Amino acid sequence: MTVKWGVIGAGGIADRRTIPEGILSAKNASLVAVMDIDRKKAAEVAQKYGGVKRYFREKDLLSDPDIDAVYIATATYLHKEQTCMAAIAGKHVLCEKPMAMTLIECEEMIDACRKNRVKLMLGYMMRFHAIRQVIKRMVDDGKLGKIVLARAQLSCWYPPIAGAWRQKLELGGGGSLIDMGTHCIDLLEMFVGKASKINCFVANAVHAYESEDSAIALLEFENGAHGVVDSYFNIPCESSENRLEIYGTRGSIMASGTIGQASDGEAIARPESIVEDYDALQTGIDASGGVLLKPELVNIYQAEIEHFSECIEKDRTPWITGEAGMRNLKLVLAGYESARCGKAMPL
Repeated sequence: MTVKWGVIGAGGIADRRTIPEGILSAKNASLVAVMDIDRKKAAEVAQKYGGVKRYFREKDLLSDPDIDAVYIATATYLHKEQTCMAAIAGKHVLCEKPMAMTLIECEEMIDACRKNRVKLMLGYMMRFHAIRQVIKRMVDDGKLGKIVLARAQLSCWYPPIAGAWRQKLELGGGGSLIDMGTHCIDLLEMFVGKASKINCFVANAVHAYESEDSAIALLEFENGAHGVVDSYFNIPCESSENRLEIYGTRGSIMASGTIGQASDGEAIARPESIVEDYDALQTGIDASGGVLLKPELVNIYQAEIEHFSECIEKDRTPWITGEAGMRNLKLVLAGYESARCGKAMPL
């Protein structure tokens, strides 16, 4: 079966990554139509990808009987309405993160998809990175012992841009924390488990737009481990390694360049002792004595689309459910509340 896709919000990440690397590359997906309120953008993207159908209103795309699933890549404040519209139209939904503006909106999205018997998945595509899959297996298998500390960094240079919805609170819900920190929080919970408390600091250290350009969050997990998330819109892209660090009682893993939109990067494990049973790895030893983690890389957008398409085809529960997206937003909103009141917030 080939799942036939429509895209709501044809610019930005959809045009840059998800359509060319995901939908067009996936073995079980095909692009049928794109929609954007910017008529010029919709026409350009439709032509760029083989002359697929173009629409300028959500309801017109959602009325297309050829479409099985939609990818929603619009500003956050539109996610709830568009997801509910898609569910009522009988279309499965892959919605970009963050899920919505409020937890009530998340509940409405989940309820709409459940009532109309369509699947809902959130676009945390970074989970599909091959190196992170290896790290997940190592952590789960106890190779690092008890995890005590984890850090995820995702920062970039994002100057004031006219019309940029991420820089307006009423359109995006926040800045660097809700936009990039949301990915970092998702990854840390993927490795360490559920967080139970968050303490957050936000600021506009450089840029004067409405949303924050600086955010750092300290997490406490249910298992006692600690976490650090740092996401900044004011650090030059080439200056940020976008690191993932995991420390346990039997070793550590240091990865750079694996958090972000790319599908490559590198990681070095420094276990208590070098072992030879890292599943499906072609490993070597780096200069510091660590183990290079070198799995066969996959494109994270292709893997995301193929996974959700397979869930539709085989009636399986997606890896990143609506409930998971809602939990992530709950953590982010608690982070903002922590920053406002100056104390840690329990989950």
